[in-house]
Amino acid sequence: MTSPSEELRERATKLGLYGVLAHWAEYAKASWFPALIDREEAARGRRSLDRRIKTARIGRFKLLADFDWTWPKRLDRSLVEELLTLDFLVPDKETAACSNVVFIGPNGVGKTTLAQNVAHKAVLDGHTVRFATASELLNDLVSQESASSLARRILRYTKPQLLVIDEVGYLSYDSRHADLLFEVISRRSQKSTMITTNRPFAEWGEIFPNASSVVALVDRLMHRAEVVEIEADCSYRAKEAKEREERRAAERAARRRAKRKRAS
Repeated sequence: MTSPSEELRERATKLGLYGVLAHWAEYAKASWFPALIDREEAARGRRSLDRRIKTARIGRFKLLADFDWTWPKRLDRSLVEELLTLDFLVPDKETAACSNVVFIGPNGVGKTTLAQNVAHKAVLDGHTVRFATASELLNDLVSQESASSLARRILRYTKPQLLVIDEVGYLSYDSRHADLLFEVISRRSQKSTMITTNRPFAEWGEIFPNASSVVALVDRLMHRAEVVEIEADCSYRAKEAKEREERRAAERAARRRAKRKRAS
């Protein structure tokens, strides 16, 4: 069993307080020293979180507390809640690989919102995350002018524990883009990649026409993947627009009734 003094020394070591450790006998028995360690850990934790949030580039998003779960015709809420436990980021005991996640559904049904919430939870739990649209990621890679700069840029997308690639399928790309995406996914074979797409995998040949790597790319993504399918009669934005119009119509009708009542 670790003694309080040994535990405190371990915490000071993790913080890299080497000057303190060199004069341990002087500090270990000071009554104020444990509080100092607590404050230093808290301050570093906040700085680390701020740094991870900035690097993740998740952007502003709607919290799941405001998400209308009753609206989609098809959405496995229990699976989404399971993803929020972040078990998919835990490496498999046999393969040491994590699981991928794919959100599939038409435009405007909440795929990005769900992915952002899961990504934000991962950041809060101490994981490194990178969030990018497919166009941002691929155009960033294609724009690199040398092999060395491309290698450094690929590392930006392969290093995080969770990479989120949003909006795959909204634009078409050439074979070069497909090959670069395959390179990123391949290098992330032991880590988690999250995809949001409006196209089933059978149609990815249309996203990357004439690209020979598409089949292998889909195969890599779908290996050990959790798939969340979403179906709805219309987009969430169209639903909100309809609801706003219905409220305005009801308010106008109420004003007309009040006006007629006053006139009578």
